[in-house]
Order: sequence, then structure tokens, then C-alpha cells
Amino acid sequence: MKPPSFRYSSPATVPDAVALLVEHAEEDARVLAGGQSLVPLMNFRLAHPGFLVDLRRVPGLDSIRMDGDVLVLGAMVRQSAAERSAEVRVAAPLLAEALGHVAHPPIRNSGTVVGSIAHADPAAELPTVALAMDAEMTAVGPQGERRIPAAEFFQGPFTTALASDEILTEVRLPPFAGGHAFVEFARTHGNFAVVGVAALVAVTDGRVTRAAIAASGVGPTPVRMTAAEEALGGAVPDSAAIGAAVDAGTAGLQPAGDLQGSAATRIDIARAVLRDAIERAAERAQDRR
Repeated sequence: MKPPSFRYSSPATVPDAVALLVEHAEEDARVLAGGQSLVPLMNFRLAHPGFLVDLRRVPGLDSIRMDGDVLVLGAMVRQSAAERSAEVRVAAPLLAEALGHVAHPPIRNSGTVVGSIAHADPAAELPTVALAMDAEMTAVGPQGERRIPAAEFFQGPFTTALASDEILTEVRLPPFAGGHAFVEFARTHGNFAVVGVAALVAVTDGRVTRAAIAASGVGPTPVRMTAAEEALGGAVPDSAAIGAAVDAGTAGLQPAGDLQGSAATRIDIARAVLRDAIERAAERAQDRR
């Protein structure tokens, strides 16, 4: 299928892009970055924007940079560029690992990191990483700039705290000194995962001093597994402690069943994936000593 007709503009600055969103609000104006999420929805007529604002001509949005110890990725950073980036591998190895699970290379060559986060698919890898890493999203609108914590950003399936006249210009990823792991279960490589887990674990003197864990595919948004984090706190990361964290992290889950699997199946998969992710992250944390 082909999308309904629409109008298009490619402004040269963020303020001009915001002005276009405001001017064409009645046409359901949307931002176009990589297009790997929006364009398929338009082709299947699940999205009907009458006006597209393309960010490709805005300078600086394709930058990967450090702001102190915070990794900053602009709105036009392609997933493949982030995957290859030495800065990303050093400052955010969890993101680097997760990117290898996103679809296939041709998709990652076009899709953007920020675009995937803004799309807020509850089964996607990058929103889950953003939540686990306590990322902040920078939004620019008619009232100026604001930063939205990941914990407040994802509000429902494909729904975020971003206003219709705001543009997500960057994602900011703070450092985490510890081990990382991204683990997911998918029917075939490159397909949407049934369940995915992003885990960060810090270990000092043989005990967990900090953990940050988020999961995809188990709720209407990526889910922060605070109960699992709390269960790990102060524990020696052995099989018993990790098992207790898995029990705590999955106890309150109420995933919806679909063609990928029933709710019970998703919980079973979540338990296995969560255990694997915590074990890998804890092992890497101890290897850092």
C-alpha cells in the first residue's frame, strides 16, 4: 500500500522545524527522522499525517558527543553509526550491545536512535535501554527546551510525554560504572522480541552496590524492574540471589498475550531472559575489578 497524500518541508534549523509543527498542527504534522517507524505506518494507513517535517537538513543533529561524562546522541544519529561508534562502546556499552539486536543492518542504516525512542514501541530495544540507563530526552518546542526523564517519557503503547509541537532533539545517557547485558528472546533474529531485558549491575567487594534493570514486551511501556533491583541490593550475586531477584522482578507482571505468546508464556520467557541478563551483567561487573 501507499500512504495518503501529504505535504513536506525540510527546514534548516530546529526553530524553523518547530514553527512548521505549530503552523500545520491541524494537518497532524509529524517529524520525519529516519522514517523506519513512521513511513511503514503511513504505508499501511495506520498513520495519516498531512504534513511531514524532515530533520535531515538541520546541522548538528547527527552528532555523537560527550557532555562531561554524559553521552549525547542527536536526533539524526543513525542506529548503525551509533553501533560503530567507539564513544558509544566506551560510554554506553549497554546501548552498543542492544543495537546489534535491532532489526537488520539495512534498517539500522536508516533508522535513528532517537526516532526509535520517540516511537515508544513497548517491544523495542532502545526505549528499554533508555529506561534502564535513566536517560533524559531533550525536547524543543514553542516554549523552549526541556529535558524529560525516561521514567516519565513513556506513557503508553506508542505514546510519550512529547507534545505534538515539540521535537526530540537528543537523548542524554549518563554513565554507569559496572557490568551490562542486553538479552532478548525473538522467534527469529531481527524480528521483534517477545521479551527483552536491559541490565546494569555494579559490584564492589563481591556485593551488588547498584542495579538498573528494564524489560520490553511485558507491559504497555518498557517496564523498570525496581523490585528486582532492590532484591539484588547488597547481595552476593550468586544463583540464589539472582533467583530471588527474578522472582521479585516478575511477580507483578501482567503482560498481554498476543500471537507471539500468551501472558503466561511471556512471564516464563521473562524469567529466563531476566536471569540471563543479570548473570551476564554481574559477571562483567566482577571482571572490571
